[in-house]
Amino acid sequence: MSPFPPPPSTTPRPRRSGSWGLALACTGVLAACGGGGGSSSGGNTDPGLPPPTNTFAGNVTSGGGPLAGATVIAFNTNTNSTFATTTTDASGRYAFSQLGTSCTDSCTVNYQFWVTKAGYAFEPAMGGQAGVAGSSQQWYAPASNWFTPGGATATRADYTGQFTNPGMGSAYIVTVLNFESVANGSVSDGDFIAHDAANAQVRLASSGQAQSYAAGDDAAMHSGVAWPATRYVDNHDGSVSDTLTGLVWLRDAGCLAPANWAAALAAVNHLAAGACGLADGSAAGQWRLPNQWELESIVDESAASPAITPGSPFANVAGTAYWTSTSYYGGEAGSPNAWAIRMNDGRYVNDGVGNLKASSSLGVWAVRGGSGGAVKLQATGFYVPYAAGDDGSLRSGVAVPYPRMLDHGDGTLTDAVTGLVWLKKADCLSGDWSTSVAAARALASGQCGLSDGSSAGAWRMPNRKEMASLADRALNNQADFFDTAWTSADVGVPSAAVVFDQFITLQYYWTSSTDASDPSAAWTVFSCDYGVYDQPKSATGYTLAVRG
Repeated sequence: MSPFPPPPSTTPRPRRSGSWGLALACTGVLAACGGGGGSSSGGNTDPGLPPPTNTFAGNVTSGGGPLAGATVIAFNTNTNSTFATTTTDASGRYAFSQLGTSCTDSCTVNYQFWVTKAGYAFEPAMGGQAGVAGSSQQWYAPASNWFTPGGATATRADYTGQFTNPGMGSAYIVTVLNFESVANGSVSDGDFIAHDAANAQVRLASSGQAQSYAAGDDAAMHSGVAWPATRYVDNHDGSVSDTLTGLVWLRDAGCLAPANWAAALAAVNHLAAGACGLADGSAAGQWRLPNQWELESIVDESAASPAITPGSPFANVAGTAYWTSTSYYGGEAGSPNAWAIRMNDGRYVNDGVGNLKASSSLGVWAVRGGSGGAVKLQATGFYVPYAAGDDGSLRSGVAVPYPRMLDHGDGTLTDAVTGLVWLKKADCLSGDWSTSVAAARALASGQCGLSDGSSAGAWRMPNRKEMASLADRALNNQADFFDTAWTSADVGVPSAAVVFDQFITLQYYWTSSTDASDPSAAWTVFSCDYGVYDQPKSATGYTLAVRG
């Protein structure tokens, strides 16, 4: 069994005085943003002719119908303040007017819009289509700021600076429509789709574990969407289709030579028919380095050496680590590390040494597609582009809505992405693996802060796919984020309670999935970096119970 990972750094990441939107606002240097430059009233050469203004409007829907009474917030990132709020009418429609278009100091007037209503999570959907943006974002690395050349686009924004007690090492991230307000740039289709507890965006696949080691463990519960009888199909053109996820993989997992992260991205981005045995007609730019959830999806918890389903048509799968396109979050300036997964057993690599982008030479595996499978994969949450073709640039998968976790006030939370119901009190269950598996099965209303009417047998210890699904790669301290209350310092920006009560930092949380390479160990997530690592079943860890 491999050694435990060293605890990741808990040093708080640097903070700006304003929001993430502050960096989005300007085309010039950061010094021109926010409280310094960027007046929405400047730049008019003729005082007798006021600058033009824009309108921004859209529909908010739930289940295909209008959602009335939702609060829509328009935030001006140039001034770091709420421009206005409104509520949707009976038809689910909202509108803002008099949005400025003129700005001094080489900046652009920028607004961000998002929606709130108790019991709902919201996903931007330009023209009613989720994940469709009105224009492309560009990243200016030297100045470390964003620019969107007109129009609106869906992204995530860090509003940490808008709170009086943001907590240490975490962030408050909202999914918004980002709008660069240039002359004659009004938007009428800035839509949002609402998701409630009964309408999840993603159904997780089962882990693949077949052998049970305790009553109530992963293989005993069979949680998740069952794999198709034939999961992997050899297309006989150098590619393999995954009927579970809809992804298409390069058949030869060893064709692209081990490389550092930048070289790995470049090699995959240039891959095309005629190379690596491909005769599929693919062109350069159609393949990508898999993000963390895409590479995780191929890990079979019942297999080892490699952790790939036996009999799969893949060739030359190495037992060493493979790169993902998902960086370890390091803010606007970038990160020296990217996530990797060791294919011998499925263990994540995030030790700060073996996953250094510049110097680590890891495996390179290419993927494309991502639709038409039995399940959809969620996005990792990473949204800052560090390099062409990376996770922050492509953001593949079902986007993370805001807010993600819906609190029912009875000791339970529903994840709006997966539909899973989680125990809110995160420090109630602890012990060795077998004891904890049994304790999760015995959990019932009246225990651990529950008043939901649940009975023994309704809850379980989450399997590896379920526990890992809570990760948000826009964070570098997941535990801190879960256990931080946010008090808004700005009118219109809502405050928020903690997600999980007492989510313990620097601790391992059990999953019900045994490590197939060493059955005396089980898979855990480390609470801070939220990586997946193996730990002896005899050790003491925490359990975050789940049902659904």
